[in-house]
Amino acid sequence: MAEIACERYKDMAATGIADPVLQRALINLQHRFGRGTAEAYRNLPEGPELRFQAKAIRQHAIDHLDLLLERLADKIEARGGHVFFAEDAEAAVTYCQKVADRRGVKRIVKGKSMVTEEIGLNPALMADGIEVTETDLGEYIVQLAGDHPSHIIAPAIHKTRKEIGRLFADKLGIPYTEDPPTLTRAARKALREKFMAADMGITGCNLACAQTGHITTLSNEGNIRMAATLPKTHIAVMGMERVAARLSDHAILFRLLAMGAAAQQMAGYVSYIGGPAGPDSLDGPEEFHLVILDNGRSRILADPEFREMLQCIRCAACLNVCPVYGEIGGHAYGYPYSGPVGAVVTPLLVGVNRAKDLCQGETLCGACRDACPVAIDIPRMLLALRAKLAVGDDRWNVAPAGPAERAVYRIWSRLIGNRRAYDLCLRAAGAGGRLLAGKDGMLGRLPGPLSGWTRSRNLPSPAAKSFMQRWKEMEGEGGSNHD
Repeated sequence: MAEIACERYKDMAATGIADPVLQRALINLQHRFGRGTAEAYRNLPEGPELRFQAKAIRQHAIDHLDLLLERLADKIEARGGHVFFAEDAEAAVTYCQKVADRRGVKRIVKGKSMVTEEIGLNPALMADGIEVTETDLGEYIVQLAGDHPSHIIAPAIHKTRKEIGRLFADKLGIPYTEDPPTLTRAARKALREKFMAADMGITGCNLACAQTGHITTLSNEGNIRMAATLPKTHIAVMGMERVAARLSDHAILFRLLAMGAAAQQMAGYVSYIGGPAGPDSLDGPEEFHLVILDNGRSRILADPEFREMLQCIRCAACLNVCPVYGEIGGHAYGYPYSGPVGAVVTPLLVGVNRAKDLCQGETLCGACRDACPVAIDIPRMLLALRAKLAVGDDRWNVAPAGPAERAVYRIWSRLIGNRRAYDLCLRAAGAGGRLLAGKDGMLGRLPGPLSGWTRSRNLPSPAAKSFMQRWKEMEGEGGSNHD
């Protein structure tokens, strides 16, 4: 299992906010990709309804997941491939280790894969003495630095050219340079040597097709295609929800995935893989293994409140528009999945109480829902998680909020149900606020548990009269006609 650091969300968020390099990078990314995706959706020949058609495609697959996965496995095995259904991360990692041991693997090249990050595959294989090299350029940079990805499609967004230049000079032995083309050529040269020497390639899976019995991978660098064809053994790891019924569904989903991820019409490299190389093939592996991972997904599937989250195609569109992610970056989430998708998926996978800060840290503005290529209602599920944290939930082993917090909300509930008591509290708050306010009428520091509201901003002092009081006075002065 990947390292879980959700409990450090607040501290890591503060670190991200204080990092000027990260802040500039996030502004640039969201400006480019967020706006570009919105424009791409507006220019769809089929119109905005295409996103809802894609949503129906994904929901159909989720509703028939058992049948589709069985059909996919049968077709791959008929071509000589191997399919393993992993109940959890440990089972998936152990299977990969056994294949590597049996094949005498010493060197592995990997394509970018969030699900292998989820199960902690790299550390486990390296503990067995195997060299594992990430081949996506951003992932390669992050790996050389001993760091973690910060974004699904831009893993090294938090690194500057100077940092990368120093890193490559140290790790690759090249003269220091900040020139991106020179740095890219150096990485390409180093990675091609890894590709040629690798015994095994490991990739993720963007989507599988039950009708044809293939998995499909997308990339803009071609590295995943090389990792899947050059080594003699290829293992693909996919979350069990990443399957579609028909090949025709892929065209819609992949177009929208590319738009959501980077405002593109289609990724540069699209590969369909259905088994080991045939006798007439010019390239391809001698062995092909597909690991289909559950690791908590069945539990999500069984819950009507959250099964919609399994429609996600991991495009990062929600990260590219989220105001929270745009301030704190990906490391704050403490798990491979960040942004709005991570705020829902991570609590469901690692524990709602353990990852409570993630779902409570989002704004519920709805930008993620508008940007999602399959229109997933993430704000609804964030509210559902918050409700479970408030009252508890046995099904998800959620402990309710502490007695002090419950008492506060109980008092608040009764207060807003009593007009006179509510007005009295408003007057008291107004009087107290005016006493605490500075000369400019702003509250710079609130006392006690309210201090968090003024830690990074000033608040206006409460008005002397509430809206309802002013409305009643206006009604008394001039009746109900107010132009």
